[in-house]
Amino acid sequence: MHARIARAVLISALSTLAGCAVGPDYQRPDVAAPAQFKETQGWKMAEPRDEAPRSPWWERYGDPQLNGLVAQVEVSNQNVQAAAAQYRQAQAVLGASRASYFPTVTGGFAATRGQGATSASTTTGAIRNTDQLSLGASWEADVWGRIGRGVESSAASAEASAADLQAALLSAQGTLVQSYTQLRVNDAQRRLLDETVAAYERSLEITRNRYASGVAARIDVAQAETQLKTTQAQAIDLGVQRAQLEHAIALLIGKAPADFSLPRTDTLPVLPQIPVDLPSVLLERRPDVAAAERRAAAANAQIGVAQSAFFPALTFSAAGGYQNTSLSQLLSLPNRFWSLGPALAQTLFDGGARSARKDQAIAAYDQSVATYRQAVLTAFQDVEDNLAALHVLAAEQVAQREATQFAEESLRLTENQYQSGTVSYLNVVVAQATALSAKISSLNITGRRLLASAALLKALGGDWRAAGIAEQKP
Repeated sequence: MHARIARAVLISALSTLAGCAVGPDYQRPDVAAPAQFKETQGWKMAEPRDEAPRSPWWERYGDPQLNGLVAQVEVSNQNVQAAAAQYRQAQAVLGASRASYFPTVTGGFAATRGQGATSASTTTGAIRNTDQLSLGASWEADVWGRIGRGVESSAASAEASAADLQAALLSAQGTLVQSYTQLRVNDAQRRLLDETVAAYERSLEITRNRYASGVAARIDVAQAETQLKTTQAQAIDLGVQRAQLEHAIALLIGKAPADFSLPRTDTLPVLPQIPVDLPSVLLERRPDVAAAERRAAAANAQIGVAQSAFFPALTFSAAGGYQNTSLSQLLSLPNRFWSLGPALAQTLFDGGARSARKDQAIAAYDQSVATYRQAVLTAFQDVEDNLAALHVLAAEQVAQREATQFAEESLRLTENQYQSGTVSYLNVVVAQATALSAKISSLNITGRRLLASAALLKALGGDWRAAGIAEQKP
């Protein structure tokens, strides 16, 4: 009768306490998001509710070879593979946490041989064999939500690892696009210098003929030769940067530099038109921001885990089996044994260890919140920096294009004056150097605009969305 009353009280208590999870429920930390970006003057804002399908962001550069290289990053880049393995580890940890919801069942068989006293006297008993076959089970009732908070923390950590994987992929893709762009600008500079070398060779030939006919001085020939050799040296020097960029691309697609090469091409990637999302959308597009926010959620759940240690743990256990000195008669009813019952355990004194662990969990949460807010601020800075760079560089390129046109006109006029004998060849050399420098500067600005566009697309999160995380529900 008393046992029935105790059982009823226990069941009633469990029903009352079921689903009671100690610790604070998670709320996404507040961040100060601006209404719009500072550098968006003249930019088209993207439509947040635009449901039109989006192509991969690197395809906006209109370069099939670049598309093929970026496709290899997800498959072969070793940093991405490491992040993928880390995500699988996080999923396994989540699976282990969820397993705590279920009872643990054990089974065993033991065969022992021993000797002991036959009675309370000191007489030694006979040696005998004992065989035992047993089955046991134990289950901890999640009365205070310790297991639930642990699963919640593991799920948030798994989501953070999923975002880390996307961040690693986006970083590798962005670096590849920028390295490829720099390599193509290098090719364009090499083509410009090769064309300039050809023009200088013709100019040197003309100067030598004028010298041979007594019209030009020997110094004119020396200056023409100096200009030619200097430009040839510049063209050769570009080979160092190109080789390094090619090696970097090989590494990004998981190949040894010796097994990879890119032929030169005469075309540059197309500068894409980039609609800019609203600042609030950025928080969902950046995988590093999403990862930081998920880690804050995981740290918040750990506060509940630490707080649950202040309450008793209720465990139900059961065991049963057979034991006998004869293996042949082991599975018989008289040899059966069993036990069943709950156990309530509570730490009475630990010198403040539980309080210290709770304080540690709270401090870890505060740190994760600060890290999340810093990630948001950094994301805003990245976008603003590259918006400003693209805006300023566009204006700079207009001015540089005009400067290049004037430099080419000045060179043409100076060459005509030299051929008519009104100026020295030194004027031609200066005009040639000025025109070449202007053309190189114009190419460099084009390259910087392409790099800034890739950096902006990366800062905007590419085409990634936080909703794309494989959700791990506790």
